[in-house]
Amino acid sequence: QVQLVESGGGLVQAGDSLRLSCAASGRTFSSYAMGWFRQAPGNERELVATISWSGGNTYYVDSVKGRFTISRDNAKNAMYLQMNGLKPEDTAVYYCAASRSDYARKPDEYVYWGQGTQVTVSS
Repeated sequence: QVQLVESGGGLVQAGDSLRLSCAASGRTFSSYAMGWFRQAPGNERELVATISWSGGNTYYVDSVKGRFTISRDNAKNAMYLQMNGLKPEDTAVYYCAASRSDYARKPDEYVYWGQGTQVTVSS
């Protein structure tokens, strides 16, 4: 069992940066691949980035490549999403999630979810 809690969201202007954190409980955090998803009103939940259990492999959707960086610290049971160059289209609720597969890309491949943190980017 893994419980996830996101933090770090907020209201920023276009071009600003934010760092999201995902704190995990449980001693098995390091055995899970992790992902960040986001969901804007009226839209489906979409993948943003993933990181393997070791942190050695990462994946980004094209819309955030070069702007967002996913990382994790297994010693601290934590995962992060550094978001630079934010755009209004990045506005959404951001969720962290845990999967048993390093190759998981779809929401239904993730078994544990946080409650989400709102990111709003004004133009």
